[in-house]
Amino acid sequence: MRRALARARDGKTIDVAEAAILLSARGADLDALLDHASRVRDAGLEAAGRPGVITYSRKVFIPLTRLCRDRCGYCTFATAPAKLPSAFLSPDEVLAIAREGAAMGCKEALFTLGDRPEDRWPAAREWLDAHGYDDTLSYVRAMAIRVLEETGLLPHLNPGVLTWRDFQRLKPVAPSMGMMLETTSTALFTEKGGAHYGSPDKDPAVRLRVLEDAGRSNVPFTTGILIGIGETILDRAESIFAIRKVAREYGGVQEVIVQNFRAKPDTAMRGLPDADLRELAATVAVTRMVLGPRMRVQAPPNLIGDEYALMIRAGIDDWGGVSPLTPDHVNPERPWPMIDALAERTAEAGFGLRERLTIYPEYVRAGEPWLDPRLSAHVAALAGPDGMALDVKPEPRPWQEPDGGFTPSGRVDLHTEVDTTGRTHDRRDDFDHVYGDWDALKDRLPTAVSMTGDGAGALRQAARDPLALTDAQAEALLGLTGEALDELCALADGLRREVNGDDVTYVVNRNINFTNVCYTGCRFCAFAQRRTDADAYTLSLDQVADRAEEAWAAGATEVCMQGGIHPDLPGSAYFDIARAVKARTPDMHVHAFSPMEVINGASRMNLSIEDWLTGAREAGVDSLPGTAAEILDDDVRWVLTKGKLPAREWIDVITTAHRVGIPTTSTMMYGHVDTHAHWVKHIRLIRRLQEETGGFSEFVLLPFVHHSAPIYLAGIARPGPTAAENRAVHAVSRLLLHGAIHNIQCSWVKLQDDLCRQVLAGGVNDIGGTLMEETISRMAGSENGSYKTISELRAMVELSGRPLRQRTTEYGAPSPERRAAAEASDGVCASVRRVLPVV
Repeated sequence: MRRALARARDGKTIDVAEAAILLSARGADLDALLDHASRVRDAGLEAAGRPGVITYSRKVFIPLTRLCRDRCGYCTFATAPAKLPSAFLSPDEVLAIAREGAAMGCKEALFTLGDRPEDRWPAAREWLDAHGYDDTLSYVRAMAIRVLEETGLLPHLNPGVLTWRDFQRLKPVAPSMGMMLETTSTALFTEKGGAHYGSPDKDPAVRLRVLEDAGRSNVPFTTGILIGIGETILDRAESIFAIRKVAREYGGVQEVIVQNFRAKPDTAMRGLPDADLRELAATVAVTRMVLGPRMRVQAPPNLIGDEYALMIRAGIDDWGGVSPLTPDHVNPERPWPMIDALAERTAEAGFGLRERLTIYPEYVRAGEPWLDPRLSAHVAALAGPDGMALDVKPEPRPWQEPDGGFTPSGRVDLHTEVDTTGRTHDRRDDFDHVYGDWDALKDRLPTAVSMTGDGAGALRQAARDPLALTDAQAEALLGLTGEALDELCALADGLRREVNGDDVTYVVNRNINFTNVCYTGCRFCAFAQRRTDADAYTLSLDQVADRAEEAWAAGATEVCMQGGIHPDLPGSAYFDIARAVKARTPDMHVHAFSPMEVINGASRMNLSIEDWLTGAREAGVDSLPGTAAEILDDDVRWVLTKGKLPAREWIDVITTAHRVGIPTTSTMMYGHVDTHAHWVKHIRLIRRLQEETGGFSEFVLLPFVHHSAPIYLAGIARPGPTAAENRAVHAVSRLLLHGAIHNIQCSWVKLQDDLCRQVLAGGVNDIGGTLMEETISRMAGSENGSYKTISELRAMVELSGRPLRQRTTEYGAPSPERRAAAEASDGVCASVRRVLPVV
């Protein structure tokens, strides 16, 4: 104890074992611990510009439904349908609470409800069906919008366990959300008699994933621990450290609640003793020491008796939400203190009390990406310059999608200037924090594995039957060099000749990246910019259509359109883009919108993926690029990106597209933080999906371009794959996908011409398109230009001794008119051609 207290006193980092020791502090040891915690808290308040101020949020409590699929042993909030007049509060009941709260100066509408009650209670499912809602979260979303529009209160959503996609749906309607971690103790979840036994949403791994997904989605998030429910002291310490890990990596934990168990009648745990308040104080203090001065820490004031001064000494800087109107429906036997009384008790401890909003001031001031633009006006109406609450009453304010976001802005000529003047800076100004904590990220790096294996045996198996290759044999092939690599490439090329003949195919197309404004936080991407960055741009619909029309005149049969996840673009913007192109060039094949964009569009419109894709097809989308795949393994994905869609969501979008009749490509970006085992697993998954749906037209291999990639600049990723790995992975892809996907494409943008020819001799039959404007790889530092003319493609391929043949997106033959137009322009429109100096 003495050593742990000394380390805490001296500001040294304490570990889990030391934290567990400090949690047991009592008497003089506890007094010393509280003094250390107070000092850390005071430093944080000074740094935040509000020394000596403890905050609270004036709120109303909206118990949207008390039905829940979980069976927690301490909960009186959840109940059965027979004990309720209705499964859910009606919209009128919700708005009545919100309006009365707004009239009393409340600014937060706390939506609390049970987890997915329709999965357990038929009454919940029947109510939702009768009122036209697909699920509980659809009703939550709808009521949050109505509260915003009809009262001006800011929703804080506590709907329990959420998925990554759920966060995309709900973020536009709530400035903040929350879910208590409670504990990382698996025993309480898995062992009969435990507090969380029989409650699927209380699996600690699931709840930690929710915290991570909130951070990935840039949602200001409230979490915390519940003490005294049967967990051990070590469990308690580990829970605090688990929260710290997520907070460091993503920066989205806005506050941590330390809540003490209070036994309630009519619950399974009614006979357990209440958590001791000295124990609570020690836990608050350790939470403060572990999470540091910048974290906001609170203890609910209605659960601490008269020990206000004790909790302040322990290091809290916030009292949480306090309602002058509604009871605490989770702890109904413990009324909120009156706000004036709370101010008096806070003043007695030497602190002032000041109101904040449900979204903490640090996130209010930061704005994007933490605050959705649909909510900016609502928050701005209630927040002062410092992000704290103004002394005003909320007023109704429209919630609506932005007006389209298609006003042309920024560096709209970047598609040509990237080949001349280049990018303005090698990295964004917010490099140090927009991607999360770089040091914390290193803990996620996949474990490096030995690349040795029986290459000779694997080659023999590949020659006999490539589809019988084991994963270990495929990995061995990926590590081949020298003559063995030549033999592998020859095997793959034999299969290519058998399936595709000798033609090398290409498409005359144009890439149109309609915006590069994006806050997703992909760590490999050098294309994304903030709206205020020098290289940021957004095209108008007319500019998109103009570029499509230019491409058509140059003989193009396809436009490939993708863009950043611009916060101002409504979910219907993608439909508008497709319609604009089809209106100007009716016969152009629209190959558009990655799975990430599909999820974004569907989430913003609150549509299912299938309904959104059906709308996209009706608007003119003919096929989807299977980009945003990177490596379809979340252990790798969560290193590569902070907030992009998980692998399961990519799979869902792609398989749904195939089901509704929209074909896609498939891709793999490799050579960064991945291993050969990840490549094999990814290719196998692509094959399995193709065998299920038959919707992939090709497999495109995309080597990582490192030069300006943030994850490389941070010293985490390697500088792309080697030449031998590039040859091997193209060849192994041909072997593993044989009989399923016929077309293997290399990327001339990312490979030098000579390496393109080498992979053409190792299983590749397609070299992509003329592109006309390739900005994404060029922003990352690719040195191979932003387009290739037909003549340049022909010159590259001729040395391989194989003929070049133009194709359509679907690998058919273009019409004679299209071929003639392409030959006349050499496959690239004049507006993007490099201007040669006059000699």
